[in-house]
Amino acid sequence: MTRVPDPLEAARRLAAEFFPDATWVILSGSVLTSARTDGSDLDLVVLLPEGSPEVPRRESLYYAGWPVELFLHDTASLDHYLAKELPGRRPVMNRMIAQGTPVTGDPGSLRTDCQRILAAGPGSLTAAETDSLRYALTDLLDDLTHASPDERPVIATVLWLRTADATLGLHRHWIGTGKWMLRELRDHDPQYAAQWLAAQTDLDQLTALARQALALAGGPLFAGYRVQGERPPS
Repeated sequence: MTRVPDPLEAARRLAAEFFPDATWVILSGSVLTSARTDGSDLDLVVLLPEGSPEVPRRESLYYAGWPVELFLHDTASLDHYLAKELPGRRPVMNRMIAQGTPVTGDPGSLRTDCQRILAAGPGSLTAAETDSLRYALTDLLDDLTHASPDERPVIATVLWLRTADATLGLHRHWIGTGKWMLRELRDHDPQYAAQWLAAQTDLDQLTALARQALALAGGPLFAGYRVQGERPPS
């Protein structure tokens, strides 16, 4: 199918064809920004009437020449998912709504509510979360020191990603995965993001950044670290 060049027009057509009863539909994602590429898709959050069957649901398809990701909710499920993602500090749905553009209907104050949540940032790490982070970085740095040549690149990659998460979490910043990890780092500190990118191929710089995050968390932690497990239900 020939692509409809305007993503907003393609989204409006899809909403009218497949979701005529939707309360509102929001188009979000990089397709609306300067980060758009030939591979950008249409990310659509669709609010359906309460009690609609098969919600919540995520669905992927092609429409009007575009790859499409649908996120289908009613009010109850949307409220649940908006709240559920915040403790993990990865506000995917909140961001989609806050930064998206309505293509049909009116989300009312929901967009400004999500914008306010994003601007406020996540809460501070708990003591248990900080200790878990300290232990993980301590363990990875030790593994990197003693790794065999074939293991070292694998450990370095894990440490590289964990250092980014730790730095963002310790600075009360939202985290992300994939491209959003880099975007969040750049939002936090563009200079640090450049150093982190360079550390992917520089073990000395990676070690320095990891130790910097570890120091910010309170220093190495191994002896005395305890995590209480869960007992199976009786």
